[in-house]
Amino acid sequence: MHHMLGDPALWVLSRRSVANACMVGLFAAMLPIPFQMVLAALGAYCFRGNLPLAVSLVWITNPLTMPVVFYFNYRIGAWVLDSPAHEVPGHITTGWIAEQMAHIVVPLFTGSIVVGLVLAIASNVLVRLIWRWQIYRSWRRRARHRRRRQSH
Repeated sequence: MHHMLGDPALWVLSRRSVANACMVGLFAAMLPIPFQMVLAALGAYCFRGNLPLAVSLVWITNPLTMPVVFYFNYRIGAWVLDSPAHEVPGHITTGWIAEQMAHIVVPLFTGSIVVGLVLAIASNVLVRLIWRWQIYRSWRRRARHRRRRQSH
């Protein structure tokens, strides 16, 4: 375990480590499973992403946001599978959820995987692009500053 946590790639903030941490953290966050943080940590280790960032991104789905996120994932899964989505009653009870579980589980997991993959790929690409854009802006700013110093 120590050799795994001793890997510097898990702790450094680089374009690659941040992009990969966002990828695995957001993917794990979309899955309706227990131990999402463990999955994110394993993903950070496998993809050499920043461990604290990957694990903290899982908390996008917290007790306040879970119902909305997982209902959205369920609707996406029902759409992908071309099956009718069950409407949510005005008052949700655990009994209603237990009764509907057989109908909900396949579209929920399908939608969660689809949404997770889309977020993972989009976040990875977006972080890399924003990082490059920031570096480009920094280089231009420094070059402009050098030209001003040389002209005076």
